[in-house]
Amino acid sequence: MAEEEENTSIDTPQLSLPVGRVKKIVKFDKDITRISSEALFLVSGATELFLQLLAEKSAEIAADKKRKIIKLEHIRTAVKRHQPTSDFLLDSLPLPPSSHPTDHPVADHTVKERSVLPPNTRRIDSIFRKPPPQNDDLRTEAPVDEDET
Repeated sequence: MAEEEENTSIDTPQLSLPVGRVKKIVKFDKDITRISSEALFLVSGATELFLQLLAEKSAEIAADKKRKIIKLEHIRTAVKRHQPTSDFLLDSLPLPPSSHPTDHPVADHTVKERSVLPPNTRRIDSIFRKPPPQNDDLRTEAPVDEDET
């Protein structure tokens, strides 16, 4: 009997990411109000696997360039080489610093200008931005000085 119970029990692996923190990040999306523990476990596990893949690929690139420290350029190269990742993550990575100074000013490109999204889609980091204020009754008139009246 004890052997049957041991065979039927499934050991769930321990996750490295704090579940409470993952839950808070998931709830940043205003469309999600509740998440089940199973879904939260899957999101945490998938995130860990994704980060592991990204770290391994970045480490390979750093080793190919004979570097011991992974830098942003190594992560950017790893993302570019992995097509599913580059589709959503490349626009979220910070731009690399320019290697040589120029005499003319560089145009300030924002992330929205760099990527054109299909209709009804949003960027992966859109849930972390504060929504614009919804107050319609904001005063648009300039204040009146008492001296003028």
